[in-house]
Amino acid sequence: MLSREDNLLLTQVGPGTPGGETLRRYWMPICPAAEITAEKPKRRVRMLGEDLVLFRDKGGRFGLLPEHCPHRHASLYFGFVEEDGLRCAYHGWKFDVAGTCVEQPFEPADSPLRKEACRRAYPVELLAGILFAYLGPDPAPLLPRWETLVRTDGLRNIIVLPVHRCNWLQAQENSSDPVHTYYLHSHMFKELGKFGGDAAYYYRPIESYDFELCKEPTWTGVRKIRTYGGDRPEREVGHPAIFPNILLNPQGKRIATHWRVPMDDTHTYIIWCEFTPSDDRREMVQADRDIPIDYVPDGLLADGERDLTSFPTQDQMAWETQGPVFDRSTELLGRSDRGIVMFRNLLRQQIEAVRAGKEPAGVIRDPRLNQIISFTLSQGQAELAKKQLAPVK
Repeated sequence: MLSREDNLLLTQVGPGTPGGETLRRYWMPICPAAEITAEKPKRRVRMLGEDLVLFRDKGGRFGLLPEHCPHRHASLYFGFVEEDGLRCAYHGWKFDVAGTCVEQPFEPADSPLRKEACRRAYPVELLAGILFAYLGPDPAPLLPRWETLVRTDGLRNIIVLPVHRCNWLQAQENSSDPVHTYYLHSHMFKELGKFGGDAAYYYRPIESYDFELCKEPTWTGVRKIRTYGGDRPEREVGHPAIFPNILLNPQGKRIATHWRVPMDDTHTYIIWCEFTPSDDRREMVQADRDIPIDYVPDGLLADGERDLTSFPTQDQMAWETQGPVFDRSTELLGRSDRGIVMFRNLLRQQIEAVRAGKEPAGVIRDPRLNQIISFTLSQGQAELAKKQLAPVK
């Protein structure tokens, strides 16, 4: 278990908090790019405790600005999108995608307020139909080119989950839990009379489970590995929980990357990108606008009951019913929770690294390392890296 003080250290995400400053060193997905259209060129964004406005000006450039105008703090979300920026609906001050105040109607042309009004804009990049933002200090690192986003020998789709009413770490810790799949998913489906497919895969007896801390040049994380018995024995390749907020989920041919984006301390935005290779590994053309997007319904029903008929809504129930911010000072950890402890150690270490002015793990600045990031694990890397983690007390 953790102390209450350590629990706050690992779960707080707002500006100026140790955890929030660490998470700001990484690119975070905002939303599918298809949600920004000519008819609806702007949307509100809540990320890492900040209220922001995402917009695309009429020149096609994306911008991400603080929501409130510096003048009288009216919301820029209700502003007017123009060729070169976003104009506040209250008094007409206009800001470009770089946050520069380019117009101040009714003020002198040489007013010093023009410079003071400039906003901190956050860079936005588009990759594989998803818009990503970086909220950290300059210079921004490279947006990681995960293989699920950039491979061309197959097709991808995007899945958006409902906003989860809980802290991001509750979702991310689940990625290092190897045994919850048996009851939360497989047994649940059996009880509901919906058994088959992935539910049957996870209903095999788990003979053993292992954990590896992986340190690669472009990513760091904790990989859980299950060994199944029964009539279909198998040792899995493993599912890495990639620091800070990603799960890689290989399912047969398909590979899925899950992001758990902290909106604030008690709400999490979750988006997946799934990639399915072609049977013969041939190149396939798929424009961003042609990537299918599915939206998972909220698992919390109007009467307080839960829809438990899908993997995502089963997870949502487990994570949300832990509370808005799980109090880890009251938990009872077992042997199967060792991967969770490893991930917490990793998070604590990276928070301390940022506090010391260092760059945290997995930040990429060398373009030569960012052509395509594969998740093939190096032999011997895990054991070496494991020794570098001190245990959580």
